[in-house]
Amino acid sequence: MSDDRLIVALDVPNALEGLKMAETLGDSVSFYKIGLGMLTGGGLALAGELKAEMGKRIFLDMKLFDIGATVEAAVRGLAQFDLDFLTVHGDPHVVRAAKEGASGSNMKILGVTILTSLDRSDLDDCLIRDGAVPDLVIERAGRAFDAGADGIIASPQEAAAIRALPESEGRLIVTPGVRPIGADLGDQKRVATPFSAISDGADHVVVGRPIRDANDRRAAAEAIIADIATARHNRA
Repeated sequence: MSDDRLIVALDVPNALEGLKMAETLGDSVSFYKIGLGMLTGGGLALAGELKAEMGKRIFLDMKLFDIGATVEAAVRGLAQFDLDFLTVHGDPHVVRAAKEGASGSNMKILGVTILTSLDRSDLDDCLIRDGAVPDLVIERAGRAFDAGADGIIASPQEAAAIRALPESEGRLIVTPGVRPIGADLGDQKRVATPFSAISDGADHVVVGRPIRDANDRRAAAEAIIADIATARHNRA
């Protein structure tokens, strides 16, 4: 039985490989993420096929960032594809523009706080102001909510603190950087298990390589779903 709290990242080279993976996972997975890396490999066509032919939900992870008019136009175009989630950077002007572009559709706009592959030294290199990463994530989440975001993207380590924000009421928390116990961290630096993420208030967890690289992809997905099923979702 699938559980749409698990979103599987189709981090594969092209749409054919993505479709093959979805067929292997079958009815065990109902929600897929298609990222920027597959955009030139037929990602939007794959999104359409997964929705229309297989009844899946789709999260398009574009992390859009530009001037407001450009973001609004891009989101308005993407809204025609009947997507479920779309990411933009969590800067308030970007979120407001994206919400305007998504008006009239059911597509949820999720604001990115700080990428789960970044730590404080990375932020220093990017000239991001001083402060502990969790504090900056929580502040960016609050500002994205104030700007109208339907939800935010943050590491599972910040999920509980974000869920405690009054502004999070009725909003989504989606957490990448989720790894089952014993899984290779890859390039992720702020991680937690699926159980912990959901228990701390996340609505969805995004998992890619631990499923993609497993010898038995379906069994790996089902093990994560079983872990999620034992978690208690905390609400503020």
